[in-house]
Amino acid sequence: MSEAEQVVEQVVEHTEAPAAPEDDRGGLARGRRVVLAVVGGAALMAVGGLLATTLVKSPAQVAAETGPPAQGVLTADVERRVLAQTVVMRGTVVADQSVAVSPQGVRSGEGTGAALVTKLPLKAGDPVTAGQLIAEVSGRPVFTLHGAQPMYRDLRPGATGDDVAQLQQALRELGHGTGGDAKGVFGTGTKAALAARYRAIGYEPLPAVADGGAALKSAREAVRSATWAVEDASSPAGPVGAPTEGGSGKGGATPGPGTTASPGSGSGAIAGSGSGSGSGSGRELARARQALGEARAALAAAEAADGPMLPTAETVFLGSFPARVSSVGARAGSPVAGPVLTLSGGELVVEAYLKDDKRQLLRGGMTVVISSELSGTDVRGKVAVVATERSTAQPAGPQPQQDPGQNSKGGGSGGTGGGGADLGYRMVVSADQPLPAGFAGQDVRLTIESAATDGEALVVPVTAVSAGADGRTVVTAVSAEGTQRRIEVRTGTSGDGFVAVTPARAGALAAGTKVVIGVAPRETRGKTK
Repeated sequence: MSEAEQVVEQVVEHTEAPAAPEDDRGGLARGRRVVLAVVGGAALMAVGGLLATTLVKSPAQVAAETGPPAQGVLTADVERRVLAQTVVMRGTVVADQSVAVSPQGVRSGEGTGAALVTKLPLKAGDPVTAGQLIAEVSGRPVFTLHGAQPMYRDLRPGATGDDVAQLQQALRELGHGTGGDAKGVFGTGTKAALAARYRAIGYEPLPAVADGGAALKSAREAVRSATWAVEDASSPAGPVGAPTEGGSGKGGATPGPGTTASPGSGSGAIAGSGSGSGSGSGRELARARQALGEARAALAAAEAADGPMLPTAETVFLGSFPARVSSVGARAGSPVAGPVLTLSGGELVVEAYLKDDKRQLLRGGMTVVISSELSGTDVRGKVAVVATERSTAQPAGPQPQQDPGQNSKGGGSGGTGGGGADLGYRMVVSADQPLPAGFAGQDVRLTIESAATDGEALVVPVTAVSAGADGRTVVTAVSAEGTQRRIEVRTGTSGDGFVAVTPARAGALAAGTKVVIGVAPRETRGKTK
């Protein structure tokens, strides 16, 4: 082996390390794991320290950050517009007229008895027209007629007054002429028209004189007898003792139906007593003629009083048609112990009740916007009525069915106030155009304009106006550079958080000028920008 090869062999022997035993390799792995654990723990400790520095604050730092912020000004622009003061409230759409139908004291053909509902052809919500049958009580009809004046008495032949004129007009509207009767006089033509209306709804009217015609028959017989007496007294030959068949033997005498001779005892006695004495015959003739005039007057009165009548319990007058059935308070077979049904007529209006504060702001004629949230419709109108007295009655319009005997609001005249809850002051709003039928019964929003400026005016928020130590009313204007100046103003109409102002010096304030209305946070102390 050469010397060079020996050197190479020695180098190789020195560079080749002997293989490590198995136990030594396991120790190295454990060492590496320990190193990794130490490094991970150090990393976790570093992250925890970082979090601690962001969450944990010194007392001085906490005090600095929670201190009151520095204040800046809050501004608003001056506007030029019409300013209106509005009152917003709720109301209910009801009919202009509401009548509770409670037919008490109904007289049937058999006499007066306890009123019993025998027929109810309508239900709540049904339309009602003039002349329509709306109920039957104890076999007698209850029907509607057109008129604003409520019935307060039975109308009989011979009656006179405005209520009779209303009846005549209502009958003519239904096609029943009243003949030659004078306005407001219940005469022959009105009797015929009323009888025709009853027959049109399938009933016979009640007679004004409930004696079966006895009074009229008696009056006619009295006229007949008086006529015969005059004829007997005016005969120059006097009475004939034996009357012939079909008459009394006196020229021109007219026997009554079913008789063959004149009433002998009456006329014969008068004629006989006057025979032989011209002066006696003259007295008898004058007396007979007087009796005949009185009999004819009595007959005219009996004929005028005879005929159909209109009982109060059988008619309901409504101011306009078509009307509606608001509620039904009875059923067939039940006694009449309260309103049988309630009718609503006339145009739809909005009814609301005001408390004292709003009562002082509102009056008739103010502009109103009626808003229906259900239909999304707005309708303009005006305040028609604001009551001067508080109301404790139930509001008009459809109400829950009442207990028997409970008073109901009728005719739109308010309630009796019999211990009910205090509703406040009643206000009625009428629409400029008729409200849609679908509005009936809805709860609507009313926006009432209680005051407004005369044309456009300078308007600022109410918080922009202040009173200085000198008593002047001012606003503080802010320029673009942030400088402030006080401007004296006079205030006017206010509403919805704004007030109209007029600068004391013309031109000192204009639309678009910024005015101070308050203060607002600008920055927080202790925070670095």
